[in-house]
Amino acid sequence: MAKKKKKTAKKAVKKAAKKPVKTRAKSKNKAKSAVKKIVIPKLKDATRIVLPESEIPSAWYNILADIPVPFPGYLHPGTKKPITPDDLAPIFPMELIMQELSPERWIDIPGEIMDIYKLWRPSPLHRARKLEKALGTPAKIYYKYEGVSPAGSHKTNTAIAQAYYNKKAGTKKITTETGAGQWGSALSLAGALLGIEVEVFMVKCSYNQKPFRKSLIEAWGSTVHPSPTDLTDVGKKILAEDPDSPGSLGIAISEAVEAAVKNPDAKYSLGSVLNHVLMHQTIIGLEAKKQMQLVGDYPDVVVGCCGGGSNFSGICFPFIYDRLQGKKPNLRSLAVEPTACPTLTRGKYAFDFGDTGEMAPITKMFTLGHKFVPAGIHAGGLRYHGDAPLLSLLHQEKIISSVAYDQIPCFQAAILFARTEGIIPAPETSHAVQAVIEEALDAKKKGEKRTILFNFSGHGHFDMAAYDDYFAGKLEDTPLPQEAVDKGLQSLPKI
Repeated sequence: MAKKKKKTAKKAVKKAAKKPVKTRAKSKNKAKSAVKKIVIPKLKDATRIVLPESEIPSAWYNILADIPVPFPGYLHPGTKKPITPDDLAPIFPMELIMQELSPERWIDIPGEIMDIYKLWRPSPLHRARKLEKALGTPAKIYYKYEGVSPAGSHKTNTAIAQAYYNKKAGTKKITTETGAGQWGSALSLAGALLGIEVEVFMVKCSYNQKPFRKSLIEAWGSTVHPSPTDLTDVGKKILAEDPDSPGSLGIAISEAVEAAVKNPDAKYSLGSVLNHVLMHQTIIGLEAKKQMQLVGDYPDVVVGCCGGGSNFSGICFPFIYDRLQGKKPNLRSLAVEPTACPTLTRGKYAFDFGDTGEMAPITKMFTLGHKFVPAGIHAGGLRYHGDAPLLSLLHQEKIISSVAYDQIPCFQAAILFARTEGIIPAPETSHAVQAVIEEALDAKKKGEKRTILFNFSGHGHFDMAAYDDYFAGKLEDTPLPQEAVDKGLQSLPKI
């Protein structure tokens, strides 16, 4: 039955695509201000729902205050004992370390960050009416469009925050990794705006697939290398073992951490996975709640593509808050990943290193093993061996669910979206679009109303080579054999 359902969904997508397009809150009142109700007439028939600058949330939401079970915490990569703030100090500024471990529900957004956010925030919420019509579904589809940021994706939300706290701490240089380049370009933008040098280690297969991401990073004054490189001990070791290594986020993270540790003026910055990164992204969901309020609606299911988890958590966590408070017990949250790197759907919930070189903290997460190297699919931002520990914990507790797709049906979904809504999705975002289409077709099949919200994490303007490969029939799906999963899990540390 499952195979038949998938075939039916694929046929519907293809058929539709051919149709012509006809600092912490100190008081109760301050905490409430982050999600306060706004007095603006409801816009039930709106297609594009836009908030004024005055409605940018004043605080980020920290879900760590509300999770129903204890958070496992982090372990030192060397001693394997619980990590302390002092252990993290060589790679992160202290304010970010305090955010990582904070039990507070709300963390105030500094005015300097708010001033930069105003360059593109609040981002618009769209009702995908033309997509709904093409699918013939009774479902209502909304998407939060993060492609309006100068770097073209949601990554800028935390890039600005992390660069600000590093600048405040006197950091002269930030090192980082990037997969498809969204994070590397976002942090490069932040470095340019705040006057900090940025060095980026970009996964080699994505570096070659997306040359204009490299150009964008350099346009904002940063340096970028295809990882693995011969600039670090970790990179040299990987290249000695496999000179043709396509690279992975785990390898790039190791190189960036090593580069930071060896430079007393540098700190490391991560674009996903860690608690403070996910928290910075909740500005997406907090705005979306206000915008849904304006149209008198609330989602039945919230969807996001998922690599390390920042995009998915950013849209979902503020809504999951309502579920944890008992206000929306039936809310579903769906994380979408590639079948080539199915951490949530096929990984193991266990303690593992966050990087290939075993330099980053050990955390409990869904993982395929830190030595696992995924196939070089175009959705480079989803090629991470693990998932954020907070997101993983919620998945383990069945508060969120997950699904995985091959890349070809995701590109088919992306084309349908582009030909109906006009925006070209990044390959990562196309995974969310595919899941949304399946949700909408399921609602059609069952003859039920359903409200779907998803985060459109970034546009695909720098990914057109991937679309060229799709149109030329060069794209291939890469099924992951169980033997590869088993081999990857053999690298798990003994805790």
